[in-house]
Order: sequence, then structure tokens, then C-alpha cells
Amino acid sequence: MISSLLLALLVAGSPVFMPGDPSVTADDGTPADQSTLDVLNRYLEANGALQVYLRGLSMDVEMEGAFPGLKKTGKMQALRHISRLGRITYNALTFQGDNTVKKDIIARYMQAEVEATTGQSGLALTPDNYKFKYRGLFGSGDWQLHLFELTPKQKRVGLFKGYLWVEARTGLPVREQGRFVKSPSIFLKRIEFVRDYEIRTGVSLPKQISSTIDTRLVGKAELTIRYSNYAKPEVANGDRASHGVTPAQ
Repeated sequence: MISSLLLALLVAGSPVFMPGDPSVTADDGTPADQSTLDVLNRYLEANGALQVYLRGLSMDVEMEGAFPGLKKTGKMQALRHISRLGRITYNALTFQGDNTVKKDIIARYMQAEVEATTGQSGLALTPDNYKFKYRGLFGSGDWQLHLFELTPKQKRVGLFKGYLWVEARTGLPVREQGRFVKSPSIFLKRIEFVRDYEIRTGVSLPKQISSTIDTRLVGKAELTIRYSNYAKPEVANGDRASHGVTPAQ
């Protein structure tokens, strides 16, 4: 039922934003200036580099699912690995809770990720797929974020309407938030998500994804995914907790 959840949540793009691009506007609807285009191009470069860097990494994953209306919950601990070709595999370690949550939320999400092909550029946050409206610079000192409002150019499964926060100095993503504009199933009415990143040693790594799904049969479903202990395979086989992740040189 929820096998098509969030397939667009880990994709990257390679196009660049050019002056006069109608896909990018200022808050008042006028064409964006060069500084705004520079921010978005740094974001595209950083996000594309992240997808390359993630390949070959393993990480711990904690997944918490729930059907609040049915008072059913479940939590799984797993090891997630991304091969050098981008193939995702899971090794489930422990599970506690209701088997309905395990089968209809957590297992279906993992299956969807494993089966997803690498050809997801049609879902990436690029000018081919989205219109970007600059909403301003927020924060102070060394922590300032550019906010962009995103509107998909087509109503297609995997695209969402929402917001993107980009760290001002680096162009690294900090948060993506929104609602998918087309349901992947007649059984799902609405899917909303928030994806947070953690900036560490020059790399913006996925930290947590929280999603809420309104279904037609069992009401609301919830899924929260937390990532930790990123490591290369040779580190994963040893003392993973004692090693941090550093960016590729």
C-alpha cells in the first residue's frame, strides 16, 4: 500500500541555472539576480557531489512507523549500504512492535528503495523540474540560510511542492520540506515529508526523514527515518562508532 513512498528523496541534479532563466524568480516575481543563481548553482554542485560521495558508504538506520488511528507502532534497527554503483541494500537487525507496521510501512519503504533505479534525474531539484522563488536570507552570524519556494512544473509522481533551505556559505542543503503533488496510489490521499541534513566536515549528510501519509483505508500513517554512523565498508567491519566521515579529497 505504501510501496511508492518517498522515492524522490535521495536524488541529485546536474543542470545549471543561467541568467534570465524563468524558472528562478525573486520574492516579488521578477527575474532572479546573479547572486541568487550563484546560490542555486552551488547547491546543485554540492548536492551532485554528495550523491557521488554517498556511494560505497554504510550507515545505521532507525525506522519508526505508526498507524496512530489503530494504535499500532513499530521500530526497526538496520544497516543500510549504498554500493559504488548506487545500489541500496538493507540488513535488518532488530524489530520491536506490531507486525502490521513492519509489513505495511517499514518493509514496503525498504523494498521501494531497493527496487528504485538510479535513473531518477526526472525527479531532481533542477530547473527542468521545478520553478524556484527566492524567499530571503534568514539567520545571523555564521549560520545563515537561503530559503526557496519550490513549485513543480508538472504534476508527476515523485515531484513535490514545498521549500528548500540552503546554507549560505557552502550551498549545502539543510532541509527539504513539502507535499507530493500526485499520489502514487489510489489508496494514498496525501503524502507530506520533512528531510533534514547535518553538515559535517564539509559534507551535508541526510540525518532524518519524517513523513505523514493519509491513506483511504486505515487513516494516517507515519514514518520517521534516522541515519547515523556513516562509514566506509572497511570501517563498518571494525569500530564504526569511533570513526567520523570526512569529505572526499
